[in-house]
Amino acid sequence: MIKVTIAGRPNTGKSTLFNGLTGTRDALVHDRPGVTRDTISGKFTDRPYDLFDTAGLEKAKDGIALDSTVMATRAIADADAVLFVVDGRTGLTGEDLEWARTVRRATRAPVLLLANKAESARRMADTHEFYKLGFGAPVLISAEHKRGFDQIYDFLDKIAGFDPMAVSAQEEEPQRTDPRIKIAILGQPNVGKSTLVNRVLGTQRQIVRDAPGITRDTVKIPARFYGRDIVLMDTAGLRRKAGVTDDVETLSALKSLDAIEKSDVVILVVDATRNIENQALGIAARVFNAGKILCVALNKWDLVEPEVRDEKLLKLKHQFSNSFHQIIKPMILAISAEKGTGVQNMFKRVYQQWDISDTDVPTSLLNRIVERLVASRQPPMSRLKRPMKIKFARQTGRHPMKITINVGGASDIPESYTRYLRRGIATELHWEHLPVVIEYQKSDNPYD
Repeated sequence: MIKVTIAGRPNTGKSTLFNGLTGTRDALVHDRPGVTRDTISGKFTDRPYDLFDTAGLEKAKDGIALDSTVMATRAIADADAVLFVVDGRTGLTGEDLEWARTVRRATRAPVLLLANKAESARRMADTHEFYKLGFGAPVLISAEHKRGFDQIYDFLDKIAGFDPMAVSAQEEEPQRTDPRIKIAILGQPNVGKSTLVNRVLGTQRQIVRDAPGITRDTVKIPARFYGRDIVLMDTAGLRRKAGVTDDVETLSALKSLDAIEKSDVVILVVDATRNIENQALGIAARVFNAGKILCVALNKWDLVEPEVRDEKLLKLKHQFSNSFHQIIKPMILAISAEKGTGVQNMFKRVYQQWDISDTDVPTSLLNRIVERLVASRQPPMSRLKRPMKIKFARQTGRHPMKITINVGGASDIPESYTRYLRRGIATELHWEHLPVVIEYQKSDNPYD
């Protein structure tokens, strides 16, 4: 359907409007102007339209402000409709007039003028001044309280030729699962996350600069790469808590961690020219605990001296393997996001693991594997000196792979024996790179 872009000068409430229309908290909202830098995309809650939140338009000759304005202008040029947001309390400003001219030059798409922050008529400025922008009568809205949204929907429905009444009269179709793989790109600041996203997209979609903290929002970008439809999630860099003193950075970090839960796969980007810090291991632990597929991307591998590469790679694999007993063989791959080296191979490996994790194992095969493991190493006695009897095993979940084992007798199975079963099952089924969860279910005695 149609593409809708929100535009305007900084701090007029564009991100709050984006969150209100999409029913999410995807856009970072703060009283400070200029928080949004990259263009964020989403879907309307009850309309089949694509919505884009842009950075506040600023007059800058260089720096991040210029990059953000250039990307915002591109989003305006690609739009089928523009929502131009002004601050109804502040009133008309010279910046509003200047950026209204920029919007008219960038696109011929219809523009709806929105006077935001219209919660109280007494606090509103003279709205008649907004006619000077050339977009007609302003629509009074409150993005924070979701007031005035009906007029936005009416405006967009006319452009799209969409009839919500006709759609509601039809029988509701069952919700279909999104087949796209959602891949979150995580890591510390300045390790090359946005460079990797741009490499996959084949365009300068994300702002890239040789400085930490450029990305603030978690930006979701649909793409097709190496034969698959995916959704890339570029996140803000994560630093140690002691190094975070800014509340905007704190909010960005929380959104980055939230991306783990919303993803299917996490690519943890680390700088191969530096030693792996404990924080990177902490991020990996969160990924494992969330049951997501993890791929560690050793970026900037082209800058590592060839004679030390083998030793460095072996050391890193030992470091990750010793930290996480859940994963038998952590997937650690060397790449160069800037040059593109190893990127396709990395995504090929990620797709392979996703396909494996999307399968169901025959129950008979699983029980034969468990029987062999038990025969090779009998379960230990419980604290009450009662034997544990493994009766039946079955797969009860995917993403992560979950095995439920029915047991009789002892119920306090030691973690060491669970690790033994997990390792044996994963090795037999080629799940070495996947998080595997084993749960026990006590079998009731029917004669009790």
